[in-house]
Parts: sequence; C-alpha cells; structure tokens
Amino acid sequence: MIYFDNSATTRVYKAAADIAVEYMLNLYHNPAAAYSPAVSVERAVSLSRQRIASYMKMDSSELIFTSGGTESNNIALSGALGARRDKCRIITTAVEHPSVYEPFLAYKAKGYDVVIIGVDSTGRIDEDAFIAALDANTGFVSIMHVNNEVGSVNDISRLYRAVKQRAPRAIFHSDGVQAFVKMPSVNCDMYSFSGHKLYAPKGVGGLFIKRGTPFVGGQLGGGQENNLRSGTTNVPSIMALDTSLEAYMKSHSENTASMLSVKTRLYNNLSSIKDAILNGPSIEESVPYILNMSFLGVRGEVLLNSLSEKGIIVSTGSACAARHRGKNRILTAMGIRDDRQDGAIRFSFSPENTVWEADIAAQAIEDSLKMLRRFRRR
Repeated sequence: MIYFDNSATTRVYKAAADIAVEYMLNLYHNPAAAYSPAVSVERAVSLSRQRIASYMKMDSSELIFTSGGTESNNIALSGALGARRDKCRIITTAVEHPSVYEPFLAYKAKGYDVVIIGVDSTGRIDEDAFIAALDANTGFVSIMHVNNEVGSVNDISRLYRAVKQRAPRAIFHSDGVQAFVKMPSVNCDMYSFSGHKLYAPKGVGGLFIKRGTPFVGGQLGGGQENNLRSGTTNVPSIMALDTSLEAYMKSHSENTASMLSVKTRLYNNLSSIKDAILNGPSIEESVPYILNMSFLGVRGEVLLNSLSEKGIIVSTGSACAARHRGKNRILTAMGIRDDRQDGAIRFSFSPENTVWEADIAAQAIEDSLKMLRRFRRR
C-alpha cells in the first residue's frame, strides 16, 4: 500500500506504540494517586510536558493535554469567551478546520459579532481585510497556521503583532494541528496541536496557553491540568506523544527534505498529465508535506476509489468534512469551483514515503484518468 493521506492521520511510530504499551500493562497507575508508583508516573508525565512545551519555547505550566485538535480548538474559544462578560467581536477565516469554523457559527447564533475573513487564491488570509476588521471590541481571533487541504502557510507571528497593536485585549489563537514541530514555532496566545498527525496515537493532543491569558478552562471535575481540563490523565498516549515528537525532531531536517523530495517528484510527474492543475501556493511557498491538485474531467471521489483499488490511498480533503457531501468550503473560498473543485485530490506525506512511491502513484493516476475520462459526462 502507498499511503498519501498523512494529513488525515499517521502511522504510530513503533517506539511510541511500545512506550504506550508499557504504560498500559506495567506502569498503569493513576498519576493523581498518592502512592509511590503513581507518583513516579506523575513525574514521568511532568517531564514529558516539559519536553513537549519546549518545542513551542514555552513553560510546561503553559501546556494542557487534551483529547486532540478538535477539543483544543473548541476549548480555546469557549474558555477564552467564558472569561469575558460581553458578546464581543470574534474573528476567523473562511478556510478554518470544522473544529474552529463550526464553533464560530454556533457563537454567531448566540449573538456574538462574528467576522469571517476571506483568503486569496492560495488559501492565505487576506491580511488587509483582517487588519481592517480589528477593533476595540475584538475579543478573540483564530487563524490556522497551515491549511490542512492545500498547505498554505499564514504568518502567525506577524498577524499576532497586528492584533496586539489594534486590539490589545483580544486573545489570538492558532490551529497548529498541521504545523506543530514540522514548522518553526510562532508567537500567539493559544496554539492547538494533535498527536495523531505526529506519529502518536489518536485521542491525545494539547493546547498551549500563554501565561496571563484569560481562560476559564474546559471540562470540570477532578481538577487535572491545573484545573483547566479535568479528566483522568491519558498517560500511555502522553508518553507515546513525547516519544514520537522526540523521534521526529531528532531527524527534523532529514524528514523535511525527504517529504519535499516526494512532493516535488509527484508534482513534476503529475504536471505532465493533461488538465492537471495545482491548487494552493506554489511548491516552493507551501509546506513540504501537502499537495492538492485537480484533475479535470473526473470526480475526485471516483478517482480516489479507483486508486484505492490499486492500493494507493489519497483523499479529497479534510477527513472531518468528508462525510458532508456538497461543495468544498475551503476550495470555494479560494475561488476554485465547478470541474476544478470536483476533481480535487489531496496528497499528504510522511518521512516514510519515497520518490519510488511518487512514481508509482503518478503512473496509476495517469492510467486511471485515461479510463475514467472516457466516461466523462457530456
């Protein structure tokens, strides 16, 4: 199997899986307990928190563990707005992940002043429109770091400075699920990430919250995570997350170069196919691990199924939005419509992928297109 859907989820590193098993079978004690084995587990979690926080150049007290990106994004918004007493202006973009976009719509229904900023043809935020939308009543901003469908990158640190200049009381959050450790750290008030995009198990992630940021937290209960997110600590997954990040960072430069070589090879191969169009930024301006292309004359779902039968796994966009049929909100916001939107396919890579796989996949795509385009609707 050739797996080119790593933005949806990744295969867990063996070392990460092994450490998770160790903490499930042998070191299984609840770190909230007072006896010695539990205290040792709590100490191990504390050290992992320190290491993971260091990747964002933050203190361990500024990181709370969650169940993943969706929870992190949700509680960033609810926890920040819960610390206020007014229905302020909240700003996001038209291309956010559903775990940001849908909560914003829910708050709009509650009477908040929701502003959704458009993007350019590459998927980057319209910075002029964003700056114009900032006012004294702005309380919360959420802008994704890396777009999960086309790989465009927003300059989060620059946008953060603009927020602090024009709306100093606003809290700036960034969805970093597709960027954490793969891209350089950025400056913001809150930053979300998810373990299963980073070769760790599903069901673990985190939210960085800069010290001093008004935030009332998420789940109530036993007071775990500095009383900001109650719930029994998911020790096996946290330890696996720490292990996966350490392994990835040891070969960060090599991993980046490897994924870029696969992406470039696949793009060059596909570019020679008739009516194949790149969506999003140029290869040089996008992240090394996401490529989105449209193949005119065939529906993306049909091509996806054809490739799946050949053992090649790709996607037509965000896995969280795949069950909702209809127009692709992200591509529509970028001005990509009709046949070009219908024929869009996302490829996303891990360091385990090879240029040989890129060659095999490209040939399979070309063969499938020759067959499928014969049945093109007139």
